[in-house]
Amino acid sequence: MKTDTPAAEAAQPCAAARRGRPRSEAAEQAIFTAVEDLMAGGTALSELTIEGIATAAGVGKATIYRRWPNKEALLVDVVSRLEVPMPEPTGGGARDDLVAVIDYMRRRGLAKRSRWLLKAAFGQLHSLPELSAAYRDRVVRPRREAALELVRRAVDEGVLRSDLDVDLLCDLLMGPILYRSILWDDSDLEDPELARTMVDALLDGLAPRPAAS
Repeated sequence: MKTDTPAAEAAQPCAAARRGRPRSEAAEQAIFTAVEDLMAGGTALSELTIEGIATAAGVGKATIYRRWPNKEALLVDVVSRLEVPMPEPTGGGARDDLVAVIDYMRRRGLAKRSRWLLKAAFGQLHSLPELSAAYRDRVVRPRREAALELVRRAVDEGVLRSDLDVDLLCDLLMGPILYRSILWDDSDLEDPELARTMVDALLDGLAPRPAAS
């Protein structure tokens, strides 16, 4: 015969909830952790499957598909989560925000060298066309737009010349740190003043010219 007391009966739904599916935030964290653990265990990005990720995370496949339309979208979020977060605008002058963005790229370059999981992810990313395209659309393109917006603000504030194409200005500003952090593998990125030095050196050449007297 069932002898549960009212208090015990009241506790049963709570216990059932704890035994059921994780809440949304916990499920998302479990999925991210599962992918990272699978990668750390040697599973290549191309070998990951939604079913395998769901099993490792302890969730159903439907839980993943409610959040991401496909594996590529999920992996883009995982890789971008492993990266150094991009800084928000400070609300101060454009020069300070330029320094912050270039320093972010410096720290991102260091992370790609020192964090082997991130290095492995990027090493495989470019050999997977669909994943590479998804990363470019969802991560690289918005960052590029943010940089262009910052350059436009710098032009409006009189920090940068207004007679040059905004895309060219952006390339001139971002190119040196991209070269150091991506193309030159053993370049010195340790200097915390590197971004400030770069911006000041570039602004000396890209600042508006004084009007002819």
